[in-house]
Amino acid sequence: MRAFVFPGQGAQTIGMGKALAEAYPQARAVFEEVDDALGESLSELIWQGDQAELTLTRNAQPALMATSMAAMAALGAEGVSVTAASFVAGHSLGEYSALCAAGAISLADTARLLRLRGEAMQAAVPVGEGAMAALLGLDLAAVREIAAEAAAGQVVQAANDNDPAQVVISGHAAAVERAVELAKTRGARRAVMLPVSAPFHCALMAPAARAMAAALEEVEIEVPLVPVVANVRACGETDPATIRTLLVDQVTGAVRWRESVAWMAGQGVSEIWEIGAGKALSGMVKRIAREVATRQVGTPDEVTAAVDGMNAAA
Repeated sequence: MRAFVFPGQGAQTIGMGKALAEAYPQARAVFEEVDDALGESLSELIWQGDQAELTLTRNAQPALMATSMAAMAALGAEGVSVTAASFVAGHSLGEYSALCAAGAISLADTARLLRLRGEAMQAAVPVGEGAMAALLGLDLAAVREIAAEAAAGQVVQAANDNDPAQVVISGHAAAVERAVELAKTRGARRAVMLPVSAPFHCALMAPAARAMAAALEEVEIEVPLVPVVANVRACGETDPATIRTLLVDQVTGAVRWRESVAWMAGQGVSEIWEIGAGKALSGMVKRIAREVATRQVGTPDEVTAAVDGMNAAA
């Protein structure tokens, strides 16, 4: 069994997806449709813009989704559809890419939702008041204890349970800084503040969750062609009403990536393709379920290799 997974914020780089668009008209059409949906040339920013501008949350989120969907279009041109996977999943914003790939949300709606999501998450907390940090070498239970101790009346909580030894925390900047110092005394291999503009996936994102709830009410969600493993539940979902609710919950809820990958492996998934930019998810998969093979699919050569590998195994 195979799963397709889609990256989250942090994987963005200038030039991503350009080779796909040059090699496949279907991939270029994805970028054109996203540009039309947003009323601007996001593709120009992605391919020849400024890295700092691309990294802004409002741009990075639809840009990463567009790159992932371009890779899916290239796979489609080679005869591989989303139904070649038994499950799809995505890390944070990647869950929207997964839903788009599975036919649950249209490409144009996904682009507009992610632009709004990025803007709402950025606006929820004034710059400088929130922060995130990665704690390496500690498991989720240890991190939760540290967060509870460091909170001191403020918000700090586990935001991303990425793999057995990497948990990201999020909340008020002072509380996150206290947690980082505590983690260093509790055996963390590393504890570092992250260069992010807002504290994602914590209670401080409540205003953004309300904005997304209103936006999602206006969007049609279809039954996905394959189950989507939801971040906040770490299991496959297919019911459109449930998916709508979970996308709202995801804004303030933790990304349960470690559990999601373990759940897919437990269902019999033996191969995971990372669709789009970067390879961070593949590294996490290897640390969660060593028996699961991984493959990146983000360039024309990688598309060819993936298709050839799948046909050889058939």
